[in-house]
Amino acid sequence: MGALSHLRVLDLSRVLAGPWSGQILADLGADVIKVERPGSGDDTRSWGPPFLKDAEGENTSEAAYYLAANRNKRSVTIDFTQPEGQRLVRELAAKSDIVIENFKVGGLAAYGLDYLSLKAMNPKLIYCSITGFGQTGPYAKRAGYDFMIQGLGGLMSLTGRPDGEEGAGPVKVGVALTDILTGLYSTVAILAALAYRDQHGVGQHIDMALLDVQVACLANQAMNYLTTGNSPRRLGNAHPNIVPYQDFPTADGDFILTVGNDGQFRKFAEVAGQPQWADDPRFTTNKQRVANRAELIPLIRQATVFKTTAEWVSQLEAAGVPCGPINDLAQMFQDPQVLARGLKVSMPHVLAGSVPQVASPIRLSETPVEYRHAPPLLGEHTEAVLGDVLGLDAAAVGRLRSAGVL
Repeated sequence: MGALSHLRVLDLSRVLAGPWSGQILADLGADVIKVERPGSGDDTRSWGPPFLKDAEGENTSEAAYYLAANRNKRSVTIDFTQPEGQRLVRELAAKSDIVIENFKVGGLAAYGLDYLSLKAMNPKLIYCSITGFGQTGPYAKRAGYDFMIQGLGGLMSLTGRPDGEEGAGPVKVGVALTDILTGLYSTVAILAALAYRDQHGVGQHIDMALLDVQVACLANQAMNYLTTGNSPRRLGNAHPNIVPYQDFPTADGDFILTVGNDGQFRKFAEVAGQPQWADDPRFTTNKQRVANRAELIPLIRQATVFKTTAEWVSQLEAAGVPCGPINDLAQMFQDPQVLARGLKVSMPHVLAGSVPQVASPIRLSETPVEYRHAPPLLGEHTEAVLGDVLGLDAAAVGRLRSAGVL
């Protein structure tokens, strides 16, 4: 039984940030009911190709994007633009512990599904609103997507090749990282609100914004600016505060060298056949190496091309110097450590027989994550949820379906 198996979550969110939070809660055992539009459902169901293939190799209607963030949930289709649909969602909220939504600010008030309306029915409800810019401020009414927030929130100014190099310019991160981080922060906030409710018996509203999370996650780069007044510049794969900490060419590709202290640099210099680097006053300490980056990095690049990636990784690991290859996803999923940790799992799927999934990284000794059911088909659990939670019989569900509510 999961750590959160005593909780019910009403997931009104779409795309990634909200569903990611809902999936985390579902992985931890919560009963997560995903409410979707009849006919189309979550936007990401159609965000393909690629799509999951059935046993005959034909595309199903399930986009890979959707499959990434919706396992362990139950899907219910309800049209809450209709009064009867609004009533159903309100009744589900009254029997839930948590609501997650990512509509525009004020967008659910017209349907009586905003926090104040649902709080009146369920004072213990924890209601998490996820938007691009938050519930307040001059941008509050704007829609916000990850890519736009990466640019506006400063991340892209730090990502990409430096000015003067071929291909110079800002680049977004290769996954919707701001959405993912917002989902994680939202989950932390929800768990904090649950702890407070356990103590005081009341729920609360959580205001999560992609922009807020993006700025918060600039971490040392934000502090580099705040302590100096100078905006950090793009460094490609180099680190602004540590040298050497970047990619280097090898005889058959590239590898990553992450020297974290002066002792590791000395060990690296010895493996590289250049022990004098560690005693060179320009390079002895990290502070000196950062100041003399332009002199040191070309020297290292000249040395690393004489060994293969595998040779560098083997020799440096033996010396206790952190390093690694640059894997594509096929190589990553075949990495011995990834295999040993079971980071790819397979779940039964009604259309495809099985669906691959990336495992949860959460490892709990007493309440481990359980993979109970695959990302649901659109409306797969409508009858079951309305029957189990609201007590509606087949005839009542049939009438609602005939009226276009479901």
